[in-house]
Amino acid sequence: MAAKKKRKIRTEFRKNRTDRARSDQWTRRFQAADAETDDSTDKGERIGKSEQSRRRTVLVEGSEADGSLQLGVDLASVELGRVLAVQGLLSTVQDASGAIRKCATRRLLKTMSTNERHVVAAGDFVMFRPVGTDEGIIERVEARRTVLSRATRGRQHILVTNADQLLIVASAAEPYIKPNLIDRFLISAHKAGLRPLICINKIDLVDPASLMPLVGTYSQMGYRVLLLSAATGFGVDRLRRELADVASVVAGQSGVGKSSLLNAVDPQLSLRTAAISAETQKGKHTTTTASLLPLSSGGYVFDTPGIRQFQLWDVIPGEVAAYFRDLRPYINRCRYPNCTHTHEVDCSVKNAVSDGWLDLRRYDSYCQLFAGEDSGVHA
Repeated sequence: MAAKKKRKIRTEFRKNRTDRARSDQWTRRFQAADAETDDSTDKGERIGKSEQSRRRTVLVEGSEADGSLQLGVDLASVELGRVLAVQGLLSTVQDASGAIRKCATRRLLKTMSTNERHVVAAGDFVMFRPVGTDEGIIERVEARRTVLSRATRGRQHILVTNADQLLIVASAAEPYIKPNLIDRFLISAHKAGLRPLICINKIDLVDPASLMPLVGTYSQMGYRVLLLSAATGFGVDRLRRELADVASVVAGQSGVGKSSLLNAVDPQLSLRTAAISAETQKGKHTTTTASLLPLSSGGYVFDTPGIRQFQLWDVIPGEVAAYFRDLRPYINRCRYPNCTHTHEVDCSVKNAVSDGWLDLRRYDSYCQLFAGEDSGVHA
C-alpha cells in the first residue's frame, strides 16, 4: 500500500471534550446562601468556551474533494482489518489472516466533531495497531463504499457499511405487514446505493393470494419480491442463491423472522430466535447489535437488530418524490415546476392516482413522508 502525502489541518472537535466553564455551580450556591452576597468569585474565571478550544491540528492524508481525506497513520505499525461487530467501547475486528481481535477506538477518532452517532460501524475497513495477541487500537476508518443509516435524535446512526444489497424483511402475519415501513427502507436503499430485495416471511400463516396486490405493486416497479416461510422452507433455496457471493444487510421490524430466515439459509449460524408477543404483536430483540456473518455457501450477511422506529437520514421533503419509482414518470408533467404533488391543481401525480394509474396507498405513503409525519414509522 503506497503511502500518501501527509499534511496538517485544523478540525472541529466535540464540545463536550473541553474543560468545565465554571469550577462550581454558582446558581445552587446562591440559592443555598439565602440571598447572601458572595464576593469570592474569581474575576478571571472563564465564563464561555472559546472557539479555539474546540479545534485541533491533526495530520491527514488524501483529498477532501474526492472523499479520500483520512487521518494520517504510520503504515509500518498498523494492519488492515474489517469490523464484524461493535459492542460498547470495543469492536470485533477480523484481520487479513482471519484472526479475531477486540479493538478499542483511538480517542482522536471519537472526539472529532461529526454528525455520526458512532465513529465505527459493522462492515468498516479499519487500520488498527495490534496490541498483544488478541487486542488492538483502531487508528483510522477507511473510506466507506456504501452506508445504510437512519436518524436518531437528530444524528446519523450508521447501521452497516460496505454492503451490496438490502434485504427488506416483512412478515405476512404476526406481526402484520407494514408497507409504509417497506417504502422507507426502499428510500434508504436507493440513497445508500444498495440493491433492494423485498422478502415477505411467514406466508404459511396466510393465503398467499391475499398478498398478490402488494407484491404486484412492487414487482411492476422493478423490485424483486420473495415470498418465504422459514417454518416450512418455502423459497429458502431461492433466497440462498440471492445471498451468494455478496454482502447483504438483513433489516426489518422486530419479530418478522430475520434470524429464523438466516438459520434456514445457513443452519451453522445458529442465531437466537424468540416468539412475538400475542398481546402487542411485537417481536423481542434477540439481535442486539449489527453483526457481519460469513455464510458457508459464500458471501456475507449483516444481521441487524429489529427496527421499531425508522426515520430517514438526510432526506429533505423535496427529494422524496425522486425516490418513488412509480411517481417519477409523472413528476415533470405537472403544471407547476415546483409542484409538491399534495394540494396543487393540474398535478399529473394526483391525476394519475385518480385515474388508477398510481397505487393510492403508495401515494399516501409519499404524502406522509413529504409532510414529515411519523405515521408508518413505528413498527
